[in-house]
Amino acid sequence: MQERIDLEAYFERIGFRGAPTPSLETLQALHALHPAAIAFEGLSPFLGEPVSLAPRALEEKLVRRGRGGYCFEQNVLFWRVLEALGFRVRGLGGRVRLNWPEHVITPRGHMLLAVELSEGLHIADVGFGGLTLTAALRLEPGVAQATPHEPARIVRAGAGFAVQASIGADWRTLYTFDLQDTFLEDYEVWNWYYAAHPRSPFVEGPILARPEHGRRHALRHARYTVHVLGGASEARRLASVEELCRVLEQAFHVPLPAGGEFERRARELLARAT
Repeated sequence: MQERIDLEAYFERIGFRGAPTPSLETLQALHALHPAAIAFEGLSPFLGEPVSLAPRALEEKLVRRGRGGYCFEQNVLFWRVLEALGFRVRGLGGRVRLNWPEHVITPRGHMLLAVELSEGLHIADVGFGGLTLTAALRLEPGVAQATPHEPARIVRAGAGFAVQASIGADWRTLYTFDLQDTFLEDYEVWNWYYAAHPRSPFVEGPILARPEHGRRHALRHARYTVHVLGGASEARRLASVEELCRVLEQAFHVPLPAGGEFERRARELLARAT
């Protein structure tokens, strides 16, 4: 990923004020700030818009226009930022396991990053919408690691590994992965599926997530949930387009798409949800 990125604009977007050096401290600072500022969101597939992983398109959408994106958009952008800062980064692929029965084989349709540091190999992932990580995890299987949100860990899973988060009294598996290099061409295939296939969950309805201090916001179609760390979760069904728009702007900090297509599709979604 050689094309230059506007680091100043990116740092302004996420609120980074530290020293931009290829260190573990910088990686962790960026990893905490990025998902809080750039929401996980899949509005483009819901609206029938193409989703591009081209460097300029990602920078324009996620940095300059204030939009968010799903795993490929988020982590391709993060990859470019890290490489521009001098980090050594490789792309990896994973299989989502959160909320899937153990017997179901899920596709290798998730993107994450391997970052090589003097402190050891770390897994970075700012694009897992089910429970977005807010810290990079050291590849040290079985060791619980603190993050700005829930404790997380990496455990061995067959010939590979699994990322888990501590939710309540349980360790829940988010996804499995291995260390096989995965390339932009691989992500392009799955990006097309999630952006355009009629059975894609992102085509069916809006899916958003954003962590902030002490809580997490999540939206799946018309159901909006606030998860309070160490406390109860509050969920409600959104009843109007106006309420949906307020949630997008206030909870996820996502500007509303221009034109009437969003309102039309949102009304159809809410009518199906009743």
